[in-house]
Amino acid sequence: MKTIITIDAKGNTLGRVASQAAKALMGKTTADYAPNVAPKVTVEILNAQQTKMTEKRMKETLHERYSGYPGGLKMTTNARIIECKGVKELYRLAVYNMLPANKLRTGMMKNLVIKA
Repeated sequence: MKTIITIDAKGNTLGRVASQAAKALMGKTTADYAPNVAPKVTVEILNAQQTKMTEKRMKETLHERYSGYPGGLKMTTNARIIECKGVKELYRLAVYNMLPANKLRTGMMKNLVIKA
């Protein structure tokens, strides 16, 4: 049986909503939590466009990408990510980095649904 958890992002900050989603995807909000098992939980984030974010947070928060080559470190701001790919990508990045870096992470991310 798959559980659906709905989180409303309207008026909330990005980090608080992302941490709620990450906890739910890991199964920490259920009674039968086990760190080595991916739970059958789907998390829906609603109203992602209406997230509260300050101008300072938009311009000064940096996200890193590294190509693996010398000089291949790229930095992008929240404003640039929203401009190019939208708020959904910003939520996806935030939740992805809050999940444990193991084999279960890709399966957990498939259970994340972000609706603008």
